Amino acid sequence: MKETTPAAMPPCFDRWCQRFDDIFGHLAQKREFRNYLGGLLGESERKNLSQMAENAVGVTYHKLHHFLTTAPWSFNELNQRRLDVMNQCNQTKISRGFSLIIDDSGHRKSGNFTDAVGRQYIGQIGKTDNGVVVVTSHLYDGKKSLPLDIELYKKADSLPSGKDDPDFKKKPEIAINLIDKTCFERL
Repeated sequence: MKETTPAAMPPCFDRWCQRFDDIFGHLAQKREFRNYLGGLLGESERKNLSQMAENAVGVTYHKLHHFLTTAPWSFNELNQRRLDVMNQCNQTKISRGFSLIIDDSGHRKSGNFTDAVGRQYIGQIGKTDNGVVVVTSHLYDGKKSLPLDIELYKKADSLPSGKDDPDFKKKPEIAINLIDKTCFERL
């Protein structure tokens, strides 16, 4: 059953999304950005594309999938704009005297269709299980946390050349890259 419609979002949602419109070259990209964000904010128990499309009137899986996987837009540009927008608002701006937090988070995941899913240690459950792991960076000022970046950890056995693959990085290497990115690009 379709539960929501993108047109039912409050006016402030579209005003917030308009801050990102110039990142997208086509009207369809702007629409799917709103549909995707609305799906993430919606009440679906599962936040996958199938469920988002199923729960919203006028939203299709194929258009969302194309937007995320094929459409020409820059994740880095979108993320930087998100950080700029958050830093302009008093409610989300990080005050002076913050800490940089680096964390690896694992989530159980069944199947093997998602990139980098496999048997690995997942700290959230305290054991090895099938799942996916990401390394994240956040700023924390004692009151609020501002998420900065996220990078997927790809296990060696999920890559064609294993540990010799150029895409293989250990979690500490990913963490150092995120720290460098924060120190040299943002602060």
